[in-house]
Amino acid sequence: MTALVKSKTKAKSTPRRATSSQSAIFDRRKYAALLSRSVPMVITTEAEYDQTMAEIKRLLRKGEANLSPEEDRLLDLLSTLAENWEEAHHEIPEAPSHRILQHYMQIRGLRQIDLQPIFGSRGVTSAIINGKRAITEQQAKQLGSLFGISHSVFTEI
Repeated sequence: MTALVKSKTKAKSTPRRATSSQSAIFDRRKYAALLSRSVPMVITTEAEYDQTMAEIKRLLRKGEANLSPEEDRLLDLLSTLAENWEEAHHEIPEAPSHRILQHYMQIRGLRQIDLQPIFGSRGVTSAIINGKRAITEQQAKQLGSLFGISHSVFTEI
């Protein structure tokens, strides 16, 4: 539930993929029995978060394709509760622009010399990649285009 780099643009959550269990008939009584066993609630302590995560892991060990419609719905509920707690209490700090750039360079297998056309010289490229010089708006736009992401990821607040 963590990320390597948190950019300045917030990722939108995507709906879960429909599984074969979701096409089966949902049984409210079975779901009520699952709820009474796991007792999901708004998480207010780290212990409740740990308990919720243990239940999520138990369900995931079964494999999403093997979950009943009721278990799948419970997994959705528990995941939402855990995500809400994480957003409020386990914030991922913003990464500086040069760290984000280093991350994307590593993913793409790029070297400093590969970015010289954007930054202009070896010295400027080195200074930017090492965080000694800020990325300009124009450079951020070119980097965003190169990596296929929003240029705002590379601009400092």
